[in-house]
Amino acid sequence: MAKTLEDFVRAALREIREISPEEAHRRLEAAASEGHFFLDVREADEFDAGRIPGARSVPRGFLEVKADLVHPKRDPWLADRDRKLVVYCGGGHRSALAAQALQQMGFRDVVSMAEGWTGWTRRGYEIERS
Repeated sequence: MAKTLEDFVRAALREIREISPEEAHRRLEAAASEGHFFLDVREADEFDAGRIPGARSVPRGFLEVKADLVHPKRDPWLADRDRKLVVYCGGGHRSALAAQALQQMGFRDVVSMAEGWTGWTRRGYEIERS
């Protein structure tokens, strides 16, 4: 039987940590003291329309390339496997899969934000726009 997106997401959620938007907001407020970084894995147009303040954009389709340690198109910012990452997307599916991939690539402190951008904005938390 063919797998669905939900099958992949459920499997990822068994391997990763997922945090609530409230916990993500707390981490954003404590980012300077606790060293958390926000990674937005939505597409560029979604990121440009609005994002969590200070978030870095790495669309899901490029994540493994950008996080690879030897790929010519790697992002040196993603070389630090001890960087504390809060990954988010639009609703929580892409970020769960992204967190799983990053964890498999050696990142030691990566979490996915449940509900994604939708949950963040629904709560009225601060945003940035281009």
